[in-house]
Amino acid sequence: MLKPYDDNYFMKRALQEAEQAYVKGEIPIGAVIVSNDQIIARAHNLTETLNDVTAHAEMQAITAAANYLGGKYLTKCTLYVTIEPCQMCAGALYWSQISKIVYGARDEQRGCISLNTKLHPKTTMTGGILENEAAHLLKKFFIEKRNLN
Repeated sequence: MLKPYDDNYFMKRALQEAEQAYVKGEIPIGAVIVSNDQIIARAHNLTETLNDVTAHAEMQAITAAANYLGGKYLTKCTLYVTIEPCQMCAGALYWSQISKIVYGARDEQRGCISLNTKLHPKTTMTGGILENEAAHLLKKFFIEKRNLN
């Protein structure tokens, strides 16, 4: 039996969220949370809009998914995020007990892998899904930002 959707499908939805952040002048990172092949939360960075350093795409998605499910645990859920989660987001994902994290591009400097941040023992993580698209959008954003300053 074929799965109706795959990792590329959901990562494309996360990239659409990242594009929305880009248009708003936010660092273009997007996230979706999936349960039973259904997107239950969509989010993108809102740190500038909300003037809140914790308003990362992952944090916004965790809150939305928990509200949708009516509980704080995201077991049997998968997070698709365009860049490897930072230490703060990885900590929140740990406490949410999310089952799986799928990211696009690595964050060699601030990512949870580079910083050896622990995830929940039952959480699995996969990376490199639509990595080039995610990395390109981030590079484009920062090049434009530097040229404006």
